[in-house]
Amino acid sequence: MLPAVLAAQKEGFSILYLPWIDNFPLKQMKGIELRFVRSLSDVIESFSGQLTAFSFDSFSMSVASYPPIITYDKDFKSIIGHRKEKKALEIAAAGGHHVLMSGPPGCGRSLLAETVPSILPLLTQDAQYEVMSIYQLSGLINQNYHLAPFRNPHHSSSAVSLIGGGSNPKPGEVSLAHCGVLFLDEMAEFPKRTLDMLRQPIETGKVTISRAASTVTYPARFLMLGAMNPCPSRNLGSRHLYCTCTPKQITAYSNRVSGPIQDRMDIIINLQSESLDGKSHEENEASQSIRTRVSSARQKQYDRYGSDITNAIASPELIMESCELDLDQQKMLQQWSSKYNWSTRVQMKIRRIALTISDLNESKVTSEALWEAMTMRCTNQENKSKTMVR
Repeated sequence: MLPAVLAAQKEGFSILYLPWIDNFPLKQMKGIELRFVRSLSDVIESFSGQLTAFSFDSFSMSVASYPPIITYDKDFKSIIGHRKEKKALEIAAAGGHHVLMSGPPGCGRSLLAETVPSILPLLTQDAQYEVMSIYQLSGLINQNYHLAPFRNPHHSSSAVSLIGGGSNPKPGEVSLAHCGVLFLDEMAEFPKRTLDMLRQPIETGKVTISRAASTVTYPARFLMLGAMNPCPSRNLGSRHLYCTCTPKQITAYSNRVSGPIQDRMDIIINLQSESLDGKSHEENEASQSIRTRVSSARQKQYDRYGSDITNAIASPELIMESCELDLDQQKMLQQWSSKYNWSTRVQMKIRRIALTISDLNESKVTSEALWEAMTMRCTNQENKSKTMVR
């Protein structure tokens, strides 16, 4: 019923009668009065004024309201090393930027991705309602709607399971990850056609499924994390194994993720295995303190744009207005863009990342923040050029 309640609220209904359900997740909603009744006679009595509003309030207030339970399976404090990678993921979480991670097996790609939900802020009430609705429509159970969802579909998943669809269109993994994280492990192993279908939800934050009987639109605003091997042998960049792949094979493997999808990734990270020598858990920062900074940075963005909008999805006009570069900064960005053949979309993404870094640092956009944003984008291209030279 929750999707119907949200639809009634958007349509401007002032009073809504609902059957009494013990575990209904809502007590009250802004702008609409929810009246819970046990029988049709209760509805008739309310029309004649015999059933007082106090009775409805007592029904409403007795609906269970569960406090948020913040528990995470993984914590950044338990991940040894990877300081730069953790910082990049903190920036991604603060601004909602998509991340592509590449590295040999055992370098920690999956562990880092699975720990990202622990630094994301708790969902707002409106976001909770949207996530509840999607899961109810899918017939799935989410253990805690206060936490950002995390979805990790296998690379053998079909396009319908990933995007959504069927004879009676149901939400796919991209919608189940709404307001949370969509992690695509072994991204290069996904069918290229399936990956290309992600272009619409990445750009618009929603999925539209058309069938002969009807057309359905589901929300799909997520933080995408992709992880892939650097080459077919998986050993490129390894400290212990030797890569036997040719430059042509490496390029062909990288091209399994199409150019338009790679162009839509904000941050590109190349990982290497960390040595345990001299490392200590005491040196690592806990997810809770990182989450505090992320929440503060997001609140700055919400206040700046006047709604729950992050830097990653703000309009270009708002970004250009909020991220004003001086002449030296513009020249630096133009030089790097010319060197690495960055498209206009990539240049705008760099501005977005630089703005997020400034929000985390509680300062204006500086040359250091812009330089850090550019280095997060050019890493992959640098490695490709080095490989071609070899």
